Amino acid sequence: MGTRIRVPGSKGIALFAGFIAAIAGLAAMASIAAAQAPPDSEFEKVTLNDEPGEPMDLAVLPDGRVLHATRPGVLWLHDPETGANKVAAEFDVYEHDEEGLQNVALDPNFEQNKRIFIYYSPPLDTPVDDPLTPVNEGDAPESGDPEDFEPYEGALRLSTFKWNEGLDRLNLNAEKQIMDVPVDRGICCHVGGDIVFDSEGNLYLSTGDDTNPFQSSGYTPIDERADRNPAFDAQRTSANTNDLRGKVLRITPDAKKGGYSIPDGNLFGEGTEGTRPEIYAMGFRNPFRIEINKTNDELYVGDYSPDSRNFDPDRGPAGHGKWTIVREPGNYGWPYCATAELPYVDGEFVPGGAPTEFESSGEEFDCDNPVNESPNNTGLTELPPVVQPDVWYSFGPSAEFPELGTGGVGPMGGPAYEFDPAQAGAPAWPEFFDGTPLFYEWTRDYVKEFRLDDAGNLAEISPAATSVPERSLLGTLGPARGDQRTFDNGMDLEFGPDGALYTLEYGDGFFSENPDAQLARIDYIGPGGNHAPQVQVAADPDAGVEAPLTVEFSSAGTSDPDGDELSYEWYFGDHPQGKVGPNPDSTDPNPTFTYRREGVYLATLKVTDEHGRSASDYVVITVGNQPPIVEIVAPDDDLEFSFGDAVDYEVEVTDEDPIDCSQVEVEYLIGHDTHTHSQTTAVGCSGTIQTSPIGGHDPAVDDLAGVFLAQYTDPGGLVGEDVVALEPSE
Repeated sequence: MGTRIRVPGSKGIALFAGFIAAIAGLAAMASIAAAQAPPDSEFEKVTLNDEPGEPMDLAVLPDGRVLHATRPGVLWLHDPETGANKVAAEFDVYEHDEEGLQNVALDPNFEQNKRIFIYYSPPLDTPVDDPLTPVNEGDAPESGDPEDFEPYEGALRLSTFKWNEGLDRLNLNAEKQIMDVPVDRGICCHVGGDIVFDSEGNLYLSTGDDTNPFQSSGYTPIDERADRNPAFDAQRTSANTNDLRGKVLRITPDAKKGGYSIPDGNLFGEGTEGTRPEIYAMGFRNPFRIEINKTNDELYVGDYSPDSRNFDPDRGPAGHGKWTIVREPGNYGWPYCATAELPYVDGEFVPGGAPTEFESSGEEFDCDNPVNESPNNTGLTELPPVVQPDVWYSFGPSAEFPELGTGGVGPMGGPAYEFDPAQAGAPAWPEFFDGTPLFYEWTRDYVKEFRLDDAGNLAEISPAATSVPERSLLGTLGPARGDQRTFDNGMDLEFGPDGALYTLEYGDGFFSENPDAQLARIDYIGPGGNHAPQVQVAADPDAGVEAPLTVEFSSAGTSDPDGDELSYEWYFGDHPQGKVGPNPDSTDPNPTFTYRREGVYLATLKVTDEHGRSASDYVVITVGNQPPIVEIVAPDDDLEFSFGDAVDYEVEVTDEDPIDCSQVEVEYLIGHDTHTHSQTTAVGCSGTIQTSPIGGHDPAVDDLAGVFLAQYTDPGGLVGEDVVALEPSE
């Protein structure tokens, strides 16, 4: 555990004495914290859904039910009473590059108004690929005239919807639109967002810079060439005071009627020419996860790093990820400064030159007085000074923050725990964590405590919920993949009303449901606490081509770590409209059930020990229509590949119904370390995908791949997929 204190501008003996006293106080605090840190053995992780789709965001309802969103548009509900998972809504979303269903959040007055906020990509009239043509109409051109780019101007939408308690579903017909955030479609990247509320009911929405980073050599993307797609210039968004992207927005939504008003205290006052009054903080690249401290309204923001690993005197610093406490409006510098002390170097991309060709001016941007002179800027020219973040780090060891380790850079702003003495005891986390923000690293697979001193400054960084890193529930060194003890690419963390920590994990892989993806809950169980049962389920058969289908279910392998007596509740899922419970369909450990209707069912087993602690798992039963089998015939793994190549693809689908090639989608992604960036989607059983060159990456160091993901949706809505990853030859 490390302790640090910073005293800016300290002078003289008196201040030195105060400095020593502060160090002594923090040392004492660290000693107490170390003595009180509960060991990993006093926590337990319980998987709630180990087939969560491509997970994006979660929200915990007041009664402990959990919603989580998937990028393709599915909103799932987990019910702890039965252990069952079901679909609560399905959105029609635009999915090119990284768009889709991004976020779900409860209205602060949810118990009264039953409103839920959703941030998503409506399809609109954006061009998509026509499988009958040799070109991909869904890809925006990288160069051209303004009229060539105009068809791809879209929006992400923030709306509220009414929750239907009787059906456990979201009423999509009761949408109230709050606001649209512009997006340049058909080209990657950084379009996600996060929603949080402060104590006064104001909504904060984080937005990415909506800018393609792959032809800027991993440095600042400020391509101002007249014929270039504006999506290569982050000055049009993050540094634009008249644009909603690359920002944290702060509004007061009207959940009942739609729309919003502007609260006092944002960065620009209403009516200020060349500005948007919704902007609270600006100059962000990809503030993918933010959180609010519910006790003091501090905003915690994690902002993603560019990909450059080294300082270049002609371009500027290596990429840096950042975490900051935003207590007042400000500008955080992107794309001119990595931090207030790390400026990029100005220059221009060469007219008529290669896409990545940059001519440096040799002059660093002025972080104290940044100026936006881009022709793509529609806002103010002179910008607020750049604010220094609280934490900054790159790919290698950090001199300032060595506790963060090394690796990829994907900072996530996590929640601060709010201890409630009235609910002390399992599963609520102990008072030791009260008021402490959590920080999680998407690429490094860990969660850290960021402990603050009485003045609100960062004082200590330590692993969360562990005293033994090799066994950490929230660390990088967990056991074999698939084990519940792992923490794999954390996508969202939320403390629930029960005081437990809920985690949504993406797993390692590409834009699909990855093997280690899961929705889980991490409970505090205390010294010698009671553990949840370990549940295993099986079904024979788990599929049949026609109804009726008789299935023998098994709980073989289910056990309790404490040797407790167990009771069993089966919910077979064969109910009108998918409603489960409240009474189990069987309490036999190994029942038999006959499905008399065609469909796809989630047969759930909830197991409870003699002390009331429970866990669940499910098996998918498919009656009638069977999932299609998808195989990518071309390209194969041995294809010699370089970024910028045109790659021919061919997909073979096997299904009991006639194959409709218009339902075959082939997504091309750039694989980078353990994550990917979706670039384009083509439609059809065969075709050609034009890849783009990537500047500033060394395949030998950056672990790059060209990834092709094929999916086919059959007439019954079942999906099959296959993936091929090509290693670049240079």
